[in-house]
This record gives sequence, structure tokens and C-alpha cells, in this order.
Amino acid sequence: MTTPWTSTRPMPQRTASTVVAVLAFAALTVTAQPRPGGTLTWLINPVPSSIVPLTTTAGGNAEIGPKVVEGLLTYDYELKPKPLLATAWSQSADGLQYTFTLRKGVKWHDGKDFTSADVAFSILTLKQVHPRGRGTFANVVEVKTPDPHTAVIVLSKPSPFLLTALASTESPIVPKHLYEGTDIASNKYNSAPVGTGPFIFKEWVQGSHIILERNPNYWDKPKPYLERVVVRFVLDAAARAAALESGAADLANGTGGIPLSDVERFKKLPGIEIDARISPYLGSHQQIYFNLDTPVLQKREVRQAIAQAIDVNAFAKTVWYGYGTPSASPIGKGIARYHDASIQPYPYNPKEAEAALDAAGLQRGAGGTRLKLRLLYNPFQDRRAADFVRQSLGRIGIDAAVENYDFATYVTKAYTERAFDITLESLTNLFDPTVGVQRVFWSKNFKIGLPFSNAPHYVNPEVDRLLEAAAVEVDEVKRRQLFVDFQQIVHRDIPSIELGANPQITVAAKKVRNYAPTGENIRGSFADLYFQP
Repeated sequence: MTTPWTSTRPMPQRTASTVVAVLAFAALTVTAQPRPGGTLTWLINPVPSSIVPLTTTAGGNAEIGPKVVEGLLTYDYELKPKPLLATAWSQSADGLQYTFTLRKGVKWHDGKDFTSADVAFSILTLKQVHPRGRGTFANVVEVKTPDPHTAVIVLSKPSPFLLTALASTESPIVPKHLYEGTDIASNKYNSAPVGTGPFIFKEWVQGSHIILERNPNYWDKPKPYLERVVVRFVLDAAARAAALESGAADLANGTGGIPLSDVERFKKLPGIEIDARISPYLGSHQQIYFNLDTPVLQKREVRQAIAQAIDVNAFAKTVWYGYGTPSASPIGKGIARYHDASIQPYPYNPKEAEAALDAAGLQRGAGGTRLKLRLLYNPFQDRRAADFVRQSLGRIGIDAAVENYDFATYVTKAYTERAFDITLESLTNLFDPTVGVQRVFWSKNFKIGLPFSNAPHYVNPEVDRLLEAAAVEVDEVKRRQLFVDFQQIVHRDIPSIELGANPQITVAAKKVRNYAPTGENIRGSFADLYFQP
């Protein structure tokens, strides 16, 4: 017996700032009747390793991919599910089955029919190869396909977050006939995708651009309105700002956008709109991870000394120009219903930090240096963040050598070679802690070569128990307490220094309309985007 899904389950709380931002920006998402035509020039940085967010969830993949491939559902800004490839869904009374009615008449870009077999293959593949899939779909035992337009996800235990995990950016449905029997990680269609989405992949010129063209057979006609999307890779921030200011580019966001130092100036430009909304689906969050396999960093007192040497509030003012939202907990303020506001940063106290390092046997040596550490940073973080940390540690006698890599090399260094002592990461909280936060602190998610997993190699059996219990707890009060207990332990253990929600500034030409009508924000499909003359 199944019951139709309704919106009676507790939904994420929205902060006052989020409400104001959404209301203030409504003019960009609701205007006149859309006009077809035009080419959107969209700036992205850094260059992604592929396009489909299947084996990696890096920004470029998660942003570009949903224009070509789709998920079962999309979401509004309160994260309530809306139809996409699935038109209806229901949940069994025991929470162990989700039944999806699939959209009829949908074609893959190569002309093949989209069916429930593609859904079953994709969900089970995501469980194996997606960086978060081992956690998201851990309780999936099978996906039944009673007919071509019905898919039934069968669980061994309840997964209270699952219905929110089915967006295109998080759980893309890929064509079984092009992936089955291949090495998923090296499949050529990861970088030359065939999807069901509003845009068809045309070409990728490495180091230059990606071209996506309008899908004339898209199931949601007359969408999309654009004829073409040109994704340009411009690595230099000043060059991106110049392109946007001159009108050579129409849209840019985050690390692919303008320097934060330019935001106030851009707000005054007549042809530009600045959007500071943070996607509730993304849940922006940045942090510093310790490599707990580094002997000296296995000492908690050393990690605490480092934490006390970094002024998180000064970091937010200096590196984020005051646009971010500092948070000392791994579950940030964006997930208000689970965030533990009692957790505060370790007090900034360099003198106490130095005394602790002395007591740990790390006295200053020649030149005043106590020890040397390798400091990496994900290029989705500003280089200035790494410089801030380096300077902060230098004051207490730690020589942190910043190593600068392109994105693909960084991922290899951090998650395959583990050639770091401290790394500045940009691992988002996402829409639920089981999906966005558990991956980092769950010992069973430490896997060499798996990007954006348990980078610290943190192991705490009680934390494992709390995370695993929260992942299946359907009572919201009990689930919150499990997450609060988890946050308290992690804060005491210090496998990380949590920085909080980094700014997500989008720059759009005023003619660009409806680019982010869903909770996925820039990671939506662009099917609704059009130009207003």
C-alpha cells in the first residue's frame, strides 16, 4: 500500500536573509512572455574534468551537466519536489519503497526511448561510482521496473532524505545503452553526453569552450527558449570581469565570476544584475581539513593550536569581503533545522597556540620555524584563502608551503596521492547532512581515489553510529538530536576547521531572465532562460 507524497514532511527552514534575497530578486525570474532565440555566453572556472555529474560532483560538472542530462525531480526554493523525468511519486507506509511514474514520450538525444531501465541502471550506478552515492543510496537493494514507465526504488532501511536527492545535478539519469558494460569512470559520454535535457552537446574544445545546442525534440515544448549555450573557460578573474562589463559574456557565478572586490562596483553598472542568493540545494560551505595520517597532526593539541591561530571572523571579512556567513560547525547555518548554533570557533589566541606547540615538543628552531606543512587548496577556493592561512600559521612558527594546482591535479593530490597536510576545501553541505556532510566524517567513506570523500581519514566509531542512525531516522526531533551530538563530537575532535558558507555571487546581464527558477539555482537546466530585449 502506497500513499501519494505530500508536502507535510518538515521542510528546511529559511533564514530571513534568504527570504529577502529571494523576494528582492523575483524580478529576474518572473517577467514578460519569453521570447525564443539567442546565444548565452556563460563563463566557467575552473575547467571541469567532464560534463556529467556522475563520477564527480565538481562545480563545472554539476553546473553544465543538468543542461544535458536530467534527474527524476527538480525542487523549489523550499526544496519541495517538482516533476521532471518523473511525473508522480508515492511512498509506502513503511518508508521502504518509492514508486515513480515516468514521463512518457521522452527521447534520448540519440533518438532512443527513455525507460525505467535507464532509471534502474542509473540509480544502481550512482550507488557505486558517485562520490556521495555510496551514502545516498546505501539502503537501496534494488530498483524494480514493472513496466517501461514505472520505477520502484526498494530500500532495506528508510532513507528520509532520498526524495530530495534526485535532482539532475545530484543524481543524473544516464542512458543504459551507452553505459552498460563499460568502465563508467572512463566512458566517453561523461565528456560528450547524451541526455534527455533541453540542450544537446555539440562540442568541447579543450581550454576554450563547450557548445550546447537547443534540443528541438525536448519534451517540455516550447522550451528551451535559447538556441545555444556557449560555455567559455576564462581562468583570469580580471578577464572575466572585463567580459561581463563589456557585454562579451552574459552570465557568470561563483569562482567563474568576478572578484569579490569588484562586487560593489558592478552593482552600480546599468546593464548588470548582482544576485547573492545561495542555492538551498547546494548549501555552500568551506572548510580546512587536516590529514590525520600526518604524524604531527594526529595530536589533537597541535590541531587545536592551529585552529586558535586562524581568526575565522577575520578570514570572512578579508577573504570573503564580508559576504559569507561564518559557521564553526560542519552543518552550517543554511541547514537551520539541524545546525547547532552553540558551536563557536576556537578562540583566536596565537599566544596560547604557541604555548601548546611548545608543550607538544614543537619548539621554534632555526629561523623561528617549528615545523613545515604542505598546504593545498581546492581551486574553487580563492588563492587568497590559502595565503591567509599561510600567514596565520607563519605567526606561530609553522611554515605552510602553498601548493597551487589545476582542479584535476588537485583532486589527484588530495584524494588519490593524499599528498597534503592541510587542505582548504569547498565541500558543500547540500540539501541534507546525510548527503553533504556524512561523506566527510563517516569512516566507511574513506576510499583512495574517491573525490570529495573523507579527506581527513577521520575515524570515530561513535560518529559513525550517530551518522548511520540519522540516515534512517524518520522522527525529525530524534534526527536533529543525532546531528547535534555528531556536531559536538566533531568539534571536540578537530579533524577540520569549519569556515562557513562562502559567498555565491552571480553576475547576469539584465537581459538574462529566469536562469535560476528552481532551488538548484545555477545548477538547474536553463530550460526557462530567455533574453528580454
